[in-house]
Amino acid sequence: MFEDLREILKEFIHKVAYSRLFALTVAFTCMFGVLGVHLFNLQIVKGEDTLKYYIQQTEQTLYTAGTRGNIYDKNGKLLAYNELAYSVTVQDTGAYRTTAEMNQMLLRLVRILEKHDADVQGKFEVGLDESGEMVFTSYSDTGRLGFLRDIFGKRNISELREEIDKDLGKYPADVTARELFEKKKKDYELDIIKDEKGNTIMLDDKTALDLINIRYTMSLTSFQRYLSTTVATYVDDETVAEVMENTADLQGVNIEESSVRVYNDSIYFAPIIGYTGKMQKERLEELQQSNPDYDINDTIGLIGIEASMELELQGKKGYRVVNVDNRGRIREVKEETEPVAGHDIYLTLDSDLQKGIYHIIERQLAGILVSKLVPEDDPNTENTDASNLKIPIKDAYYQLINNNVLSLSEFEAEDASETERQIQSTFESSRERIMAQLRAELMSENATMMKDLPKDMANYMVYIYSYLSSSAVGIIDESKIDTNGEEYLAWKADEISLRDYLYSGIADSWVDTTKLNADSRYSSADDIYNQLVDYCLEQLMDDSRFTKRIYRFLIDDNIITGKQLCLALYDQGVLPEEPSQIAALRGNGEAYAYTFLLDKISKIQITPAQLALDPYSGACVITDVNTGEVRALVTYPSYDNNRMSGTVDSAYFSRLQNDLSQPLYNNATQAQKAPGSTFKPITAIAGLEEGVINLGETINCTGIFEDVATPIRCWISPGHHGPLDVVGGLQNSCNYFFSEVAHRLSMDENGVYNTEKGLALLRKYATMFGLDHDSGVEISERDPEISNIDPERSAMGQGTNNYTNVQLSRYVAALANRGTVFELSLLDKETDSDGNLIQDFTPEISSQIQIQDSTWNAVAQGMRAVITQSSASKIFKDLPIEIAGKTGTAQESRSRGNHAFFISYGPYTNPEICVTVNIPYGYSSSNAATVAKHVYELYYGYTSVDEIVNTGALETSNVTIGD
Repeated sequence: MFEDLREILKEFIHKVAYSRLFALTVAFTCMFGVLGVHLFNLQIVKGEDTLKYYIQQTEQTLYTAGTRGNIYDKNGKLLAYNELAYSVTVQDTGAYRTTAEMNQMLLRLVRILEKHDADVQGKFEVGLDESGEMVFTSYSDTGRLGFLRDIFGKRNISELREEIDKDLGKYPADVTARELFEKKKKDYELDIIKDEKGNTIMLDDKTALDLINIRYTMSLTSFQRYLSTTVATYVDDETVAEVMENTADLQGVNIEESSVRVYNDSIYFAPIIGYTGKMQKERLEELQQSNPDYDINDTIGLIGIEASMELELQGKKGYRVVNVDNRGRIREVKEETEPVAGHDIYLTLDSDLQKGIYHIIERQLAGILVSKLVPEDDPNTENTDASNLKIPIKDAYYQLINNNVLSLSEFEAEDASETERQIQSTFESSRERIMAQLRAELMSENATMMKDLPKDMANYMVYIYSYLSSSAVGIIDESKIDTNGEEYLAWKADEISLRDYLYSGIADSWVDTTKLNADSRYSSADDIYNQLVDYCLEQLMDDSRFTKRIYRFLIDDNIITGKQLCLALYDQGVLPEEPSQIAALRGNGEAYAYTFLLDKISKIQITPAQLALDPYSGACVITDVNTGEVRALVTYPSYDNNRMSGTVDSAYFSRLQNDLSQPLYNNATQAQKAPGSTFKPITAIAGLEEGVINLGETINCTGIFEDVATPIRCWISPGHHGPLDVVGGLQNSCNYFFSEVAHRLSMDENGVYNTEKGLALLRKYATMFGLDHDSGVEISERDPEISNIDPERSAMGQGTNNYTNVQLSRYVAALANRGTVFELSLLDKETDSDGNLIQDFTPEISSQIQIQDSTWNAVAQGMRAVITQSSASKIFKDLPIEIAGKTGTAQESRSRGNHAFFISYGPYTNPEICVTVNIPYGYSSSNAATVAKHVYELYYGYTSVDEIVNTGALETSNVTIGD
């Protein structure tokens, strides 16, 4: 009996520790022994009131978020909504008094979640990518630094570079994801975690990361122990059942009802709607200014409409005022209010247009690629025009590796196919040879100057230097290099070996020997250099970027073939099983592999986004010219925001961040390029309104405008247009004509040329069309730039002019409606959850342009003539809708295709919409114009979404457009 009483006493003391009841327990023990405690315990359990009196309690307010509002398209199609789900939560109830006990319980929980493929979520912004590497999952670099600031307890981001962390030996700002993982693993004692028998458990990276995630997230609310932490969302019934069956071993773990955000048509709307996610500290402070009910545990809109309409969508929290004891348990509910659902948002966008245009762009890009890919290794010369560049097929083969279409880890997997094993074996033997060559070259006292190395070896040497000087490694401190020094200048001129250059770095102390655990006071330069070489070559063995460099040259040298890589597409499930195609690939040579890949691109089975070869992206905006409402805002490529919302799929997010086609980049609002000749209508208006030209006047194009220091060639040179009026200048996109107009705008009243005067007038008219500020759409966009150099080139859309597609759309809408400049909008209306109208969004009018009707007429006629009388007329000859438009081409690099633009509106006589298209590195404006043609056909019902989706690559136009 007394043994039983002792157990009762032990449990009783544990339960009442740190309360006033503990003193009474001790008193009864002294007076009556164990029996006294037993009697006292019986007295307590007679009634709840007695227990309440002695347990220390505090009043707390618990909030319950209201259901987030839905998002719909213009026609009421549901785009974003909430779906009921079960979540697993954990609360520190005090049941586990040591770190070891807590870790053991959480490990049991994680094992259950892993068994059922339930992802652990939290606020530790580190994850594993598809190859198993540790990566940061912060949504931006600023977000990463904010996360590190909180991890290291800094007041602001700048403090991350003020003091080197003693444990890491580097500034916290430079810590890698792996280093942070190891640090927190040690902090939370997960490196010494033991099972119930006392045996040390060796955790794999995923399990350890899950535990860190839970521990870190719990720590953020450790001062509010009554709050639970969500560790997994959207778990299935089997997970719920197993968690409930093990509640005795999972104290503090509960199953709660929650909701997950779901997005329909995600690929077409993700860049606009955005996604929800974890509250960030900076955003919390901002939102609390509007609504103090926000807290750090809330899920909020992070980007897109979800972010810009956060206050409307979030709804109103319900709350309970409760009394909780010192272990976070609720003892009494004093007051309760139900949450209120957020408001619904309707967009101006049309789902069918979004979907159809997305596929039009994809198919046009595929058509361009098919026309550009050639079997030759070196199809271009230094004199090849940027619009005529060709792409070697080996570039496409390499991109299958470089853009992770094929998984390198699957090449070395145990269940790899015969082809995959061949590729891996070839790679490994080649890498061994390359590493030996690198070591021999780096250790040679007669090392070869960079300019004399073979192309592949020189490339590897440059990579080694870049690797050592990267912020993640930091062995080379470039800020300490004397850029006027002899060795630096020789390095820039490729007239020194990497070996000799690094030796000079050791001597001049810009090679940080502390990163090598080498004490420069006691180590010779040779010792330090040897350690440096050993370290570097060892790290390169597991460096994925260096691995890809090796593949680049193996493919170039036909050591790994296109045929092998195409077969691997089937082995890894990138392409569906096709026995006849596989047999044909195996039975034929490289010529067949070339035609095979072109066929797959033509059928959109391999997409432009996967290959990430120019051009791989594009955008189109449709605006209602009479209201300023945006009917479509499409960017290609895109992503699935379902995998980003709430809890980030770290492997998927890492893949998006490393995807060379930049799917997270909105080409309609972020791709900022010189508009080229699409700017010329503004120059025409400036010339007519300022009186430097008139409607009947002609300017004689001789092919070269020579009234400037650097002559400007018209695109027709060595030919010439001859005399052109303003309509003809627009129709022919004559560079000479618009250079002359800008030159005249730059003449002062005394006939003296003044560049500032010309630039000021061009800025005046660009500003009139809204190009001095963002477009007004409710998502993030880059600020426009009006040119501030070279009036003549600025007048042609060059200089430093830089605009996004959506900014050009507003300008063209004002051309079409003759002077009304709108603040464009993506929002139609806001309703409550019952459908009652709260707000009808009407785009604001930014300004009204007052110019002569004759000026409007002349510009309209010129833009119509582009469609009917210029070389572009061949593209639009069978378009049933009369439109006006202007092509534009801008060169950024001679080694890449020109940027392609097309602006337009229609119908010509009674404009309803404007369509603007941009294709970065799209070679020719004819490609952008072809996209626009298909968009008009879709908008006006001459084709359907199904017809577009069921076709392959669109044929590219053979039309050469001069602009």
